[in-house]
Formats: sequence, C-alpha cells, structure tokens
Amino acid sequence: MAHASSAGPAPGTGPGRGASGVSGGSWVRAWRQRVSKQPRVVRRAPSGGAVAGACLFYCLSLTPSLLPRSWWLQGLCAGITGAIGYGLGAAVGAGVGFVLGRLDRRPGARVRRIGWGVLAAVALLGMVAITVRSAHWQSEVRRAVAESPHVSWWSWWLVPVVALLVGGVLVLVARLLRLGTGLVAHSLSPLVPLPVAYTMGVALVVFVTVGVVQGFLLSAALDVAESAASLTDSGTPPGIVRPELATLSGSPASGESWDSLGSKGREFVGEAPTRAGITAFTGHPAMDPVRVYTGLRSADTLDGRAAKAVAELVRTGGFDRKVLAVLATTGSGWVNRQSGTPLEYMYGGDSALVAMQYSYLPSWVSVLTEDEAADAGKALFDAVYAKWSTLPPTSRPKLVVYGESLGSYATEEAFGGDLATLSARTDGALLVGPTFDNPMWQHLTEEREPGSPAWRPVVQQGRTVRFAQVPSDLAVPDAPWHTPRTVYLQNGSDPIVWWSPGLFLNRPDWLDRPRAADVSSAMRFYPVVTFWQVACDLVDANGVPPGHGHRYGTMPTTAWAAMIPPPGWTAADTARLKTLMAGL
Repeated sequence: MAHASSAGPAPGTGPGRGASGVSGGSWVRAWRQRVSKQPRVVRRAPSGGAVAGACLFYCLSLTPSLLPRSWWLQGLCAGITGAIGYGLGAAVGAGVGFVLGRLDRRPGARVRRIGWGVLAAVALLGMVAITVRSAHWQSEVRRAVAESPHVSWWSWWLVPVVALLVGGVLVLVARLLRLGTGLVAHSLSPLVPLPVAYTMGVALVVFVTVGVVQGFLLSAALDVAESAASLTDSGTPPGIVRPELATLSGSPASGESWDSLGSKGREFVGEAPTRAGITAFTGHPAMDPVRVYTGLRSADTLDGRAAKAVAELVRTGGFDRKVLAVLATTGSGWVNRQSGTPLEYMYGGDSALVAMQYSYLPSWVSVLTEDEAADAGKALFDAVYAKWSTLPPTSRPKLVVYGESLGSYATEEAFGGDLATLSARTDGALLVGPTFDNPMWQHLTEEREPGSPAWRPVVQQGRTVRFAQVPSDLAVPDAPWHTPRTVYLQNGSDPIVWWSPGLFLNRPDWLDRPRAADVSSAMRFYPVVTFWQVACDLVDANGVPPGHGHRYGTMPTTAWAAMIPPPGWTAADTARLKTLMAGL
C-alpha cells in the first residue's frame, strides 16, 4: 500500500488537470483514444425504443391522407416518417433508461431478450397487417377523388422496401451528425466542462449543416434549376406560332418582341381565342381580344416590366374594353388557360388580359422566394390601377384580378392582405387554390361563422366573399351577395391549400365533421405524421381528375359567371361555355 501511495495520484486526478481530468500534455492522446471509439456510434445496435418508434410511425404513415399515392411515393413518405419515429423512440427510450438506472430498476438480460422477442413479433405482424390494410385505404381515397379504385398489389409490396432504404439512409446521416457532435465535444472537453463542450458541439454541427444545406446545396440547386428553367423558357410550346394581330403582345405591332415573352408568355398569347371562334360561340359579331404579357427579358426590374405592360395595354386599347383582368402568374410565368379565357367568350372578345413574368422557376421552387411573387403582383396591379383610375368612371372597364396557387398569394399581397382594400380597388377577385401563407385567406377562414366548415367557410353572411369547390357552394349561404364579389376556389383534397407547418403538432379544422366530400372519412390526425403525409401529397397534387387535388377544371368559368356576368347572360350560357372550356 505504501508503495502504491508513493506512486502519486491516480491518472487524471492530480493537480494541473483540465476539466475532463486530462493533463494539458496528454489531452491529444486522450482525444485520439476517444476518436478511435467514436465509430461505435455508427455501429451501435438500435434501442428497443428506436425500433418501436420507427415501426409505429411507419404504420401510421400508411393511414389515409388527402390524395392517393403511388407505391414509391408511399414508400418515401413511410421512410421519412419512420426515421422520425426512430429518433423520437430513441429519445424516449433513453429517458426511460436514465430514470430506471437512477432507480436501480434496469431489466435483466432475460427480460430484455423476452422484450426484444415480443417487440419483433408485434412489429412484424403490425407492419404486414397495416401494409395490407393500406392498400384498401388507398382504394377508398382513389374513389373519393374519382379515380379507379384498383391498386396494384405486387407494386404495393415494394412500399416497405423503399421505406427501409430511405429510413436507413436518414438514420445513418443522423448517426454521422451525432458522431461529428461527439468528436467536436471531446476535442473541446479539455478546455471547458463536458456539458458546455457538448452544447458547443451541437451548435457547431447544426451551424455547419444548415450552412452547407442552405448556403451551398440549396443555393447551388436553385442556381442549377434557374439555369435549366431559363433554357426551357427560351423555347416555344408545340403548336404555338407568333401572332399577327395587333391586339396581342409579341405581334409585329407590339412593343414586346416575340423572344422577350419567354415560353409561358408565348403560350399565353398564342392560345388567345380568335374572333371567329368567339363569334361562333356567342352568335354575335365579336372583337379580337387583347392579351398583354411582359417577360423577364423585357426589362431588368419589376417596375420596368409593369410599366411596359401598361404601355402595351394603352397601345392595344385594353383600357377601352368592357373588362380588364390582371392575372398573377404562377412561378415560371404560366397562366392557366381556364383563368381569363372564359371572360373573353363571355364578353364577346371585348376584353383585355394582362400578365407579367417574375421568375423562370416553377411555383414549387419559387415558393422559396415568395416575396418576389408578392412584389410582382403589387407592381403589376399598382401600375395598371394608376392608369385605370385616371379614366372616367362611366367609360373605364371593369377591373378584376385573378390568382392561382402562388399567384393567389401575390394577388392578396397586392392589397396588403385586406379584403376591404381589394373590394375598394377592384370589381371582383377570383383566387384559386390559395396557399397556407395567404394572409387574407387565413384571416377570413379564422373569422368564419360558427358552424361553417373550414373547407367552405361562411364569412360575414357571404355578403362579399364566398368559398366553393362545386357550383352549388356559391349559393352558400342563402343570403344577398353584394358586389364587388370575391370568390375562393378550394378543393377539400387540395394539399396546397391545407398543408401548413402547423400540421406538425396541431389538428386542423378541415378534418372536423362534416368533411369535404373528397376527403376520406378514415383519415385521422397524428402529430408529426400527418404533416409529412400531406407534404407528400403535394408531389402529386395535379395528378388527379379535375375537381380534386389542385385541379379546378372549369370552376373558374362558373365563378366568373357568378361574379361579373355580362347583361343577358344565363345559366344555359354558363353550361355551354363550361363544355367549350372543358374541350380546350
């Protein structure tokens, strides 16, 4: 014993040691020893809690959502959701293990073996049963959106395979991040207390990861996407030729060159109905409709493009027509053919449509820079309104606005998200498939009358604004509908309308009963899970029949006829026009 004591204090306990008990001269060796052990983080077997969480979340991910899914999309959703469950289960399991350890109640080896056996059996049987049941759920969802209920069984059994691959990759990435955190923490542990070192390690790994994803990967991906989209924008859609009519942008008489319009602009003006076609529909002599478009190549700034759009309206006589529609484009500058075309037929060509491009990117990418969409919507409307408001009230055209998806957000922002301002400055507004971020839509939905569902809210007794999925919805409530009128078109199964970050933890009102007709009665809310289910629905929002998902078919025709019908317009006229529009 005397000899042992003469050897000095045990390693790591003598004076001059760092916060971790390692001397300043030997901390490098200790760090290397710790690093050599770190790969165990990657090789470590999953805990029971992690496996249980992954299996539970996998099963929940296969429950019904808003839209039917293909096997690969369901597998992707299940893999992501299962990985989240894995992480949550691991955290819960670690917490339970810590408590049991403090109480000295950790289960023995025999109990653990039995527990693993039970967990494996329950997990396997549960996953097989829910995978089989989910195919039947998919059939129900397909019926709700007017699709064939058939589900391919052989391909559906690939769902767990895809889920395992996706979930495995995500778990591996998470473990590598955890390994990085441990390396940083133990490198700093000789200098600061271990809890502080781990906190700094987590902060550093998060900072680097977010910086790489946002500053490098996302930025590079957006640059590549924009470059590719700009090349696509230089082409011309099949069947589209340069117009000769002076009433159309890009014509020889236009101040906007054909090339400057971009692909979507050329499509917009190239699809304009002819005077002969309109005459055939109305049975009366028609006019050549005005269509004005300014592309990204027209001017370097939003205000510059808006000013050129107004100049084109003046040149074409757009301010002398009976109706003038300001159309907010979606992402790449696309204008839905169903948006303003009905007005051209309704008014015998005595109409003008104006739109402006603000991006090369499609809406699902442009949503990352939605402020640009809002700025574009405001720039175009303000420029048009400034000229329109100088005209004699008795002779100026009806001024209406239209926005779809991200375009509806841009339209709302042009009026500061305020219904009173919109009503004061326009003769009507048609907003289709609004996003969760639409400020006016959010306010109106929250302020709806008690008892009215979120998918068809009644606001202020329907005096000025109404919500619809089918034509009969425009008659709800049975009360006077004053002008100017605003209409929101929103399908019960449209994930673009109903997805929001709030779904992560909060049950949405649109799942209350009664539900929209195309939302499965078997759909339930599960925190975290429903968020990812509806997020996956966004991928195929346009892959369902009209009237469901993000497809609104000829409902804009019905809405325009209810909002601003020309004198003598009848329900039979609306039906004929819808038939014509369905064939375009």
